[in-house]
Amino acid sequence: MNLRDPAESPSPVVRRLVTGEFDEGPEYRTFRRRGTTDWLLVLTLDGAGHFSAVAAEPGTIVLVRPGTLHDYGTVGERWHFVYAHLHPKPEWLPLLDWPVVAPGILLLRPANTDRIAGHLRDAVRFQRSVLPQGELLSLNALEAALLWCDTQNPKAVRIDDRLLRAIELVDQNLKAALDVTDLARAANLSVSRFAHLFRAQLGITPQQFVERRRIDAARRLLELTTRSIASVAAEVGYPDPLYFSTRFRLATGTSPTSYRRNTVANDRR
Repeated sequence: MNLRDPAESPSPVVRRLVTGEFDEGPEYRTFRRRGTTDWLLVLTLDGAGHFSAVAAEPGTIVLVRPGTLHDYGTVGERWHFVYAHLHPKPEWLPLLDWPVVAPGILLLRPANTDRIAGHLRDAVRFQRSVLPQGELLSLNALEAALLWCDTQNPKAVRIDDRLLRAIELVDQNLKAALDVTDLARAANLSVSRFAHLFRAQLGITPQQFVERRRIDAARRLLELTTRSIASVAAEVGYPDPLYFSTRFRLATGTSPTSYRRNTVANDRR
């Protein structure tokens, strides 16, 4: 970096969100003495950059608070990154409580950034869209990225990324006859290690987790549809309606039929 401050870089006009993806060479540098009024999030995809003395390496996500000096640029020959300037919704602020590595600069090193990068790129794509809903879709994609960041935040309640893969498998395949072996395989762990880690982090066994997800999904179907009990049971992974009714009663204290009747009655009050 130069001994003297470089010329001021222009600041983006950010109403709610400005996103983009840059692949810059060795001359790239931005300097804003007073920063900006928005937050800046940068995920490095390839190459390397810096934020003052903080290294931005592949897989790292840097978050710069409003009013913080912007002095960032390429380190070496290339810096490929996706970024978002944002004015966060109030409910997003807890999602921005990351570890501080320098005044006004926060940093995450997720175990895997594929999901986060995918959502950030969706935010870029939707913001460029001609759809009238494009900005809201972009904001939704950014919120999804922040939520996945939160799963990797050591200051938050963090779930091992391998367990997240198993949880996604459950949510995407409620109809399937999933057992602990299937879930352990998705997490790339032995059955015993997976079961131990799952219970340690989530407080319940994998089998209990699967059943909770199925019962929760059944509740929504009973509340929002007129499907038969047998149809609801099959949709959430119970081929036998009688067995489903037994498990539903144990979990909720009432039968599926009574649950639906009481929900409808409460809605009419």
